[in-house]
Amino acid sequence: LSGMNIPPPVISNKNWLRLHFVTDSNHRYRGFSTHYQVKKAIDFKSRGFKLFPGKDNSNKFSILNEGGIKQASNLCPDPGEPENGKRIGSDFSLGATVQFSCDEDYVLQGSKSITCQRIAEVFAAWSDHRPVCKVKTCGFNLQGPGGTFTSPNFPFQYDSNAQCVWVITAINTNKVIQINFEEFDLEIGYDTLTIGDGGEVGDPKTVLQVLTGSFVPDLIVSMSNQMWLHLQTDESVGSIGFKVNYKEIEKESCGDPGTPLYGIREGDGFSNRDVLRFECQFGFELIGEKSIICQENNQWSANIPICIFPCLSNFTAPMGTVLSPDYPEGYGNNLNCIWTIISDPGSRIHLSFNDFDLESQFDFLAVKDGDSPDSPIIGTFTGAEVPSHLTSNGHILRLEFQADHSMSGRGFNISYNTFGHNECPDPGVPINARRFGDNFQLGSSISVICEEGFIKTQGTETITCMLMDGKVMWSGPIPKCGAPCGGHFSSPSGVILSPGWPGYYKDSLNCEWVIEAEPGHSIKITFERFQTELNYDVLEVHDGPNLLSPLLGSYNGTQVPQFLFSSSNFIYLLFTTDNSRSNNGFKIHYESVTVNTYSCLDPGIPVHGRRYGNDFSIGSTVSFSCDPGYRLSHEEPLLCEKNHWWSHPLPTCD
Repeated sequence: LSGMNIPPPVISNKNWLRLHFVTDSNHRYRGFSTHYQVKKAIDFKSRGFKLFPGKDNSNKFSILNEGGIKQASNLCPDPGEPENGKRIGSDFSLGATVQFSCDEDYVLQGSKSITCQRIAEVFAAWSDHRPVCKVKTCGFNLQGPGGTFTSPNFPFQYDSNAQCVWVITAINTNKVIQINFEEFDLEIGYDTLTIGDGGEVGDPKTVLQVLTGSFVPDLIVSMSNQMWLHLQTDESVGSIGFKVNYKEIEKESCGDPGTPLYGIREGDGFSNRDVLRFECQFGFELIGEKSIICQENNQWSANIPICIFPCLSNFTAPMGTVLSPDYPEGYGNNLNCIWTIISDPGSRIHLSFNDFDLESQFDFLAVKDGDSPDSPIIGTFTGAEVPSHLTSNGHILRLEFQADHSMSGRGFNISYNTFGHNECPDPGVPINARRFGDNFQLGSSISVICEEGFIKTQGTETITCMLMDGKVMWSGPIPKCGAPCGGHFSSPSGVILSPGWPGYYKDSLNCEWVIEAEPGHSIKITFERFQTELNYDVLEVHDGPNLLSPLLGSYNGTQVPQFLFSSSNFIYLLFTTDNSRSNNGFKIHYESVTVNTYSCLDPGIPVHGRRYGNDFSIGSTVSFSCDPGYRLSHEEPLLCEKNHWWSHPLPTCD
């Protein structure tokens, strides 16, 4: 209801009625005053007619004519024109249709066309309200064959009162568009992302999905070679928004939905009417649909299921793995899980912790030496410190995991094995290391050597199986290798890893590395992997021995050059992280190189970009472009200057 005409009375269908009043940012009017009455339905009927607007369920108002039934009308009232838009058609008689469109940079909300129809054999009324035109605040047109885009400010809070529109067009008109969300979180119920087929933004007939909150389909596929997305946000607090990947796929296909973690998929067809069946690996429980079908509208009938580790079970195999529910995606809340490991009488059980991350102080794992709740506790663990290895005294171990009502960590991944009384437990092969020696009997020894880039964080290089205090046990803790937080490197080549690699780095780090080459040499560093929390966890690279040396670059998120060169024989790296949200971190190779007198060093190629020109001699230039969906940070080509340096740093594709 809008405008100046007083509407006829409204009667609810049921025992409730909701009024939702929305105003835009300009013009002020007197507003409205309305009276309501609560009566039995039969009392209302005696005063006139309760009238329903045909079969079109987009208009849910019930109309009562205050003074009884009016004379039948064959004309609908003038629907007017939307502000910042126009109406096409001026025939308001029964059966006539009028259409609406918006000015450039405005987006239509509501029906693109409405029809004058007879209602309850009495009135002539439009099939829907006149639509409104909202100013478009962001978004752009995209083309295949593929790419990525995000909501404004992602991964930070998107704007309030946003009206963003993206239209994706396949280059090949015989293909359709598939999208999937890497991340998705909108304020539930208030901020929505509407996704439709074709290029007519806002047309209700083409809507494929309306998404809010954090649950989304695995894939969404268009029917035509175009797809539109319309983000609408209200005036209040928002969330982080979304990151979307899109690509062209074959017509009449739902796209590859993937295979569940710890799951098995049967079937490899993704065309209409194809069926995929799923089951879980041994020991895991399937949650969701066991089979999904590709429907005629190019959408799968359901998301793929997930395979979770059950919360209660007994293990009798001589070796195995215990995982927290839904590891490593986060175990959820309000859990009370119990696992019992039972080995042969006369043997013992050894636990090796591969990964451990619980909400500190509130979520706990207790390990008990026996099968009852009252068995002696060997250890209780919380937080993110990976515990050392544990060994039972008897042939049964009980693991009790409790999680409270809020927040969760990654969870845990624990390997177990059983062993006899005259031998030491199998120490396993430590992560990031090589082990020498396979005999664990009394008197035997094993040695552990760390892989490149790692140092020993626990234990000595060699341990021996011996008798101590009447127990057969290793002479010291089982060695562990980890990536150090900083160091001074002077070898001709090597690797620098973020602490915790290949897992996530820790919060609140401040790590410094200095790489030193022989005088007269330069240092080349190459980024093999790089992923940190965008804007908060930062790696600085300085051209010299310390923090005061000139800055070569400051990097976060996933955008890094292929490589960097120092102008002297020193490079200094500083990695700082905040106190929340971590990521995989980085793997960097370094090597000492000699500088050519007649050219600049290879400048690299931007991530998500390409380079034009391979001549790096003094006076030559190279230029760059970006993949679809990315923009070059600066267009100016790089010039190799007489000092063997490029005129400015390698641009990025953002």
